[in-house]
Amino acid sequence: MTRPAVLGACCTIVLATATVARAHELRPAYLQLRQVGADTFDVMWKVPAKGELRLGLYVRFPEQCSEVEPRTVYLAEDAFVERWQIQCPGGLPGKEIAVDGLAASLTDVLVRLEAMDGSKQTVRLNAAQASYVVQEQPNWRQLAIAYTSLGVEHILLGVDHLLFVLGLMMIVRTTKMLVKTITAFTVAHSITLGLAVFGTLNLPSRPVDAAVALSIVFLGAEILHARSGRLGLTYRYPWIVAFAFGLLHGLGFAGALTDLGLPAADIPVALLFFNVGVEVGQLCFVALVLAALRSFRVLEIYWARWTEKIPAYTLGTLGAFWVIQRTVMICTGA
Repeated sequence: MTRPAVLGACCTIVLATATVARAHELRPAYLQLRQVGADTFDVMWKVPAKGELRLGLYVRFPEQCSEVEPRTVYLAEDAFVERWQIQCPGGLPGKEIAVDGLAASLTDVLVRLEAMDGSKQTVRLNAAQASYVVQEQPNWRQLAIAYTSLGVEHILLGVDHLLFVLGLMMIVRTTKMLVKTITAFTVAHSITLGLAVFGTLNLPSRPVDAAVALSIVFLGAEILHARSGRLGLTYRYPWIVAFAFGLLHGLGFAGALTDLGLPAADIPVALLFFNVGVEVGQLCFVALVLAALRSFRVLEIYWARWTEKIPAYTLGTLGAFWVIQRTVMICTGA
């Protein structure tokens, strides 16, 4: 089995997850609790929305908690934001906070609790764990796990990002150049991810998503040209192309954090562990593809030469579809 054919099989596997990824709401919901009195907490609940349709997620506090101020609700940045105040006799430590509807929506919830003494707790809830018992003392490992797992999930369900990495692997021929290329992509998207999260570089997400799709079309065209004997810039200097487009992909990664509206003090730690998660997910994907290449080589399975063009056409077609789809969304405001 030829290397392009194996990568084509990997491409098919990635595409098979596209339907799941599209159904998965990549933007997490965000619950912030800030203690303002011995038993009183300000609540901010941010739920992703599509137009005026709100995801069916609802916070459930302990039974002894009661609302002491009416809720204010408004739509901001493709999300419904609710603010209110609750009073919980005895405080929240040792009590359970749950989110109903997680299994149905397949999204995640980032929960952040700030006590009056300045200590903070951050956890991530999902369909497998829809509730959380507030701890007496904050645990930094919870914060690391929350943001790292968010980063891993974001890259593994970001089919367009994975296809770009796969396209680079179709082009690179040596292990040394692969390491150099993936490193360049990592450094580049880390730079723009940091700039975007800190607010230094702000670009609308929809044009960025369209440009990310265009980068996939570019790789597909480069691979086809190479099959015809015309080696483009990507084949001669893949790490340069990886770095250039990595800057763009980093802006796409940033949406998962910037949409949360985290307090400024939390951003450095969140950025660190989120980026670690992105890299872990990316390296796992690269390792999986390399393992597939190795296994087919050992098994000595061969396909016809004409199959070599299938991955390039697949990349180009899907990338072009996303470019058109995302451009229409920009023009129509959908």
